[in-house]
Amino acid sequence: MSEGLLPGRRAFLGACAATVAASVAPRAQPRSRETSRVANVYERLGLRPVINAAGILTNLGGSLMRPEVKLAMEEASQQYIQLIELQHAAAARVAELARVDAALITSGAAAALLVGTAACVTKGDPDRVRRLPDVSGLPDEVIVQRTHRHNFDHAIRNVGVRFVEVETREELERAIGPRTAMMHFLAYADSKGQIRQADWIAVARRHGIPNFVDAAAELPPVSNLHAFCDAGFDLVAFSGGKGLRGPQCSGLLVGRKDLIEAAALNNAPHSDSIGRGCKVGKEEIIGLMTAVELYVERDHEADRKRWEKIIETWETALRAVPGVILRRRGPENAGPVPYLSMEWDEARTGIGRAEYLTRLSEGEPRIELWPTRDRGVCATPFMLEPGQDVIVGRRLAEVFKSLA
Repeated sequence: MSEGLLPGRRAFLGACAATVAASVAPRAQPRSRETSRVANVYERLGLRPVINAAGILTNLGGSLMRPEVKLAMEEASQQYIQLIELQHAAAARVAELARVDAALITSGAAAALLVGTAACVTKGDPDRVRRLPDVSGLPDEVIVQRTHRHNFDHAIRNVGVRFVEVETREELERAIGPRTAMMHFLAYADSKGQIRQADWIAVARRHGIPNFVDAAAELPPVSNLHAFCDAGFDLVAFSGGKGLRGPQCSGLLVGRKDLIEAAALNNAPHSDSIGRGCKVGKEEIIGLMTAVELYVERDHEADRKRWEKIIETWETALRAVPGVILRRRGPENAGPVPYLSMEWDEARTGIGRAEYLTRLSEGEPRIELWPTRDRGVCATPFMLEPGQDVIVGRRLAEVFKSLA
């Protein structure tokens, strides 16, 4: 779907500001005396909120939490609770909703990668937990396809392990040995490697090696909450602040019960553990659990149809601009989320991509798009609040027409 585009979570051009919580006051206008309470917080810092037509990007604040999530977090903040008891209860609820064996709520997808890797190395042994990142004498190798390396796998290396890169199935078979702690797979890179997902899982199963997939941004579809485990992965990492629309500083680790229990021992609030700094508070735990509850009940097909209709409206407005080529495609981890890709003849339109993005970002209101590798840009209604699609569609065409 996304050949020639920047990888899903690796790069984003242009300045990115914090996302305004528009759900608090959807009609609020930036820089007005009538702005919402949250918008005023940003403006007092001299910042301008962003209309996010780029999708789920950490640099833009991920996603906006749904009102029910914010209310649940507010309720959670009013009382004390034994945090480990809360983790167990909330994780059991999430596992039930996600239809997986076990779950752990973390402070983000990167934290899930960290403590999940630690679980594969320590296997729940308290002495090993205390030793990390000292892995001397322990299984310390993680096998990965060269095409599946990415900027976020630093979280895995933080455990003290080293990557062993392979390209072919024969290399994979030879790489497995007594020092192998786990095998790592990047969900959206499946089509890039020579070893496809089914073969990768088959090899891991035959050798009894824990198999961990980074699926941070692979929601939607909702079925992915259990599909990776159903396919045979032992551990799966998701972001809580992207498609799930939970707290931005939350993540989800699901999979095999023994490995999830071992991951929990390496996670906060347990002291003297590699994940002690990855603290997830009572508010975020309740917030993510609530987000999952809402997500599994949501009408995702209705969302998709609404997004498609919005993109059709954008296409209609842009077809009137000479030299602009429109296509339906998006970032390679976008899954079923529709994107509209735009490329254009700079000589005919009189504007290059950098200036186009700058005009959108510096205009009023401020709008951010996703830049593609082939000099184009793409936009999606995925993270837009009600009414913002009209603003985006108008501005996408206005920038070109202003130069005519």
